[in-house]
Amino acid sequence: MKLANNLKLQRVKSGDLTQQQLADLVECSRQTINSIEKAKFKPSVELALKLAKVMGVKLEEIFYLEDE
Repeated sequence: MKLANNLKLQRVKSGDLTQQQLADLVECSRQTINSIEKAKFKPSVELALKLAKVMGVKLEEIFYLEDE
């Protein structure tokens, strides 16, 4: 199984945030947000929880396991 995400979709649903705006809210770089959205980087538990909290959704609405 691999970690997949709906980060871009949730970012748009949460007020059409840019990658930079979201990065500023969770205190990381825009490049980190971009890498997460492209599934090239797995966020720490802390960052994943911050993303969910800032966007007002459950963690499972952003991140999920997918069969390879």
